[in-house]
Amino acid sequence: MKSENKWIRAAVPALLLHCSIGTVYCWSIFSQDIADYIGFPKGATEWAFSFAIFFLGMSAAFLGNVVEKDIHKSSLIAAICFACGMAGTGFFIYYGGKNQGNILALIGIYVCYGFIMGIGLGTGYLSPVKTLMLWFEDRKGLATGLAVAGFGAAKAIASPIMQAMLDNLGEGSIYKMFLILAVVYFIMMFAGHLLLKKPSSWHEPQKAEKGQGMMAVIKSRPITNYIGIWLMFYINITCGLALISQEKMIVKCIGLAGVVGIISTVSAVFNAGGRLGFSAWADTMKDRNTIYKLIFVLSIVFTGIVMITGGIKNGEGNTLLIILVLGLIFVVNAGYGGGFSNVPTLLSDHYGMGNISAIHGLTLSAWAIAGLTGNQLANWIVETTGEPTEIHGISVNPTGYQNVLYVTIVLYIVALLISLFLVRPMKEQKK
Repeated sequence: MKSENKWIRAAVPALLLHCSIGTVYCWSIFSQDIADYIGFPKGATEWAFSFAIFFLGMSAAFLGNVVEKDIHKSSLIAAICFACGMAGTGFFIYYGGKNQGNILALIGIYVCYGFIMGIGLGTGYLSPVKTLMLWFEDRKGLATGLAVAGFGAAKAIASPIMQAMLDNLGEGSIYKMFLILAVVYFIMMFAGHLLLKKPSSWHEPQKAEKGQGMMAVIKSRPITNYIGIWLMFYINITCGLALISQEKMIVKCIGLAGVVGIISTVSAVFNAGGRLGFSAWADTMKDRNTIYKLIFVLSIVFTGIVMITGGIKNGEGNTLLIILVLGLIFVVNAGYGGGFSNVPTLLSDHYGMGNISAIHGLTLSAWAIAGLTGNQLANWIVETTGEPTEIHGISVNPTGYQNVLYVTIVLYIVALLISLFLVRPMKEQKK
């Protein structure tokens, strides 16, 4: 096979799949419009996104073996479920508009956007990862980082397109956007499904070579090793979501409400850049776990500085504090993204390639649980501590957002200790 085929058979289909499913993060753009259209409070519709992330992680955990056995079946399942889920969401938005306040419309959105699309998200996220690592064996981090960066950048790419569609389709026609995008994303993902192919030189290990399956492989190393990787991943996502979910309000706290959209786009670029940069950097290291140590140290340092200076509470009008708060937002976004892209390569270094899709899928259950806990943790802290105040006519709770940092810094320190003492380098494990 020609060397350029690795781009056609791995990189391009991975981007087609991940740039499609990554648009799940665009929910915040239209959640208020959906809530108003179907006659429910915004808080009720927000659960659709939480369910989508939960079922992403759980479908990856339970369908990892399907991906392991047949990437063509799993990528087709991803395309069908994602497109059908999006189209179904559009239908129930339409139904809710005709029958405002009808609980069936809300449940339908939960099922379609949360459960059906969630299955498409999980299988679509996993399907190209092992293939990328097989084609780019010498630069596994760069390859997986490229695809996962596509997932992270999808929001930045799709957001202005979706906003333009909402502006031009006319008032009360938000459901049309979902129906149109269902067709567009199905075409993209189906093209990715057709192109995706493992190298002809790769032969899947037979059952005898694999031992007794995924759990036997995990137990071939100290079990604390895998537990440590899972916990590091979970904590990094939880802390990332806790801050990212409050990002827009934090930016308003420091007096930058007028450029919140620009900062949100820049933070999305850092998120995608962290996915690509940290994973490519890890290719040059003997132990990929070093990247997690760097991510946690940087997150602890920037969180600590903003805590000590009271940057969120005192940032308005203070250029230095504004820079520190923005630095924290960008560093956490980059580390959040880098944590995602380094998981599959770290797992492959420790457990080999034979069961990597199944093991990676199981590890994504951490994402499922963090998707239900990260945002809610931050929201609870903001709602139960501090006092609302007005900055330039906008109601915010600077003390509440500042208090979120006290929890995240403790969690980051725990994650660093896990990285140092539980996830041991390969040489030490073999002794």
